[in-house]
This record gives sequence, C-alpha cells and structure tokens, in this order.
Amino acid sequence: MSSSVAGPDCCGGLGNVDFRQADLCVMTWLLGYVDPSDPCFVAAILTIAFNPLFWNVVARWEQKTRKLSKAFRSPYLACYSLGAAILLLNILRSHCFTQAMLSQPKMESLDNPTAYRVGLALLGVGSTFVLSSFFALGFTGTFLGDYFGILKEARVTTFPFNILDNPMYWGSTANYLGWAVMHASPTGLLLTVVVALIYMVAILYEEPFTAQIYQQKASSSHKRS
Repeated sequence: MSSSVAGPDCCGGLGNVDFRQADLCVMTWLLGYVDPSDPCFVAAILTIAFNPLFWNVVARWEQKTRKLSKAFRSPYLACYSLGAAILLLNILRSHCFTQAMLSQPKMESLDNPTAYRVGLALLGVGSTFVLSSFFALGFTGTFLGDYFGILKEARVTTFPFNILDNPMYWGSTANYLGWAVMHASPTGLLLTVVVALIYMVAILYEEPFTAQIYQQKASSSHKRS
C-alpha cells in the first residue's frame, strides 16, 4: 500500500518517558499503526516464532537420540540437511515479513530519503555481522553442528564474536530493522521487535548448552594431556 498514516502520541511525549517502561511504550505505540488481524501479519508472526522453535527442538532431539545422524548415516549430512531446512524457513520468514509490511500503511515520519539511508546503513551493518559470523563458524558451526557432535577446537572469539555475543542473531535483527526503516513500515518495526524478543528467548536456551559442551571438551582434553 502507498498510503501513509500519522501515529498516536506515546507516553506523553519524549520528555515524559519513563525509560523503565520504554519497551512497553514502543510496543504500544507501534500497535497503534498495525492491523493485527491482517493475514500477512499473522503469517509473519507465526514464521518468526516457529523458526527458532523448530531448530532448537530438532537439534535437542538429535543431541539426545542421534536419530538424524543415524537416518542420514552421517552427522555431517544430517547437519547439512537441517541447515538447508533452516535456510528455507528463513527465506519464508523474510517473505512473510515483507508481505506484511507491504499490506499495511507506511509511517509518514519515516517516508523520506534520510530514513531510507539509515535503513540501508542498518542493512549493511547487519549483513556484515551475519556474513562474518558465517565465515567464522562455517556451515556446521552456524547450523547447530555442536548438537550433532561436530565441534571446533574451541569457541570462536574472532570478529565479529569479539564485538558482541550472538552476532548472527543481532545481525539478522539489524537486517530486519533496516528493511523496515527503508520501507517506512511501522508493521516492520513491530515485527523486528518480535524477532529480537524471539531471539532473546532462543539465546537463553542455546547459550548454556554451547558453554557446557565446550567446557566438557576442554575438560576431556585436559584429562588426556
């Protein structure tokens, strides 16, 4: 849609914002722009929520049972297959995200060349983090190879992991944010918040496991030496 809308005032203006309630304020403000009953919006929410749930459930199941490795007769083939499925699901998620933005009005205050350039810069930063993470980890490292018993010698600490934890997730979030700003889309901004929240939940499940397996690997190596 090409129409633009002006949004509701949020929290009484910037000067009166209680920053302890900033996240709730942003969500409430963005919801003022969005039609949550729109099928494209619903599809985007479902794909955003489903993807990390899918790969965490499947990876934990594999780690406990080795059923995928047995079915493919190789942990590498099993990991490659899961990675391919994750990539396809992420393409679907991005498609649904874009369709949800296009199906709802733009935000008037973001529909200008300066905001477009800011969005483009965010997309560049996000892509840098995503691609550098992939090159640092490799395919199996990126797509949950540790759950298949495919471990590196040690946890990766080079760029971009020396800049921030979980750069793949935050780079992906920056990509969605940049894409939303480029489209001047309040729907995209709201969906980006949902992406970030879902990734935060995923990190809570993934980080302890990753730390544990590399700690066990280090302990085993120390005992052998």
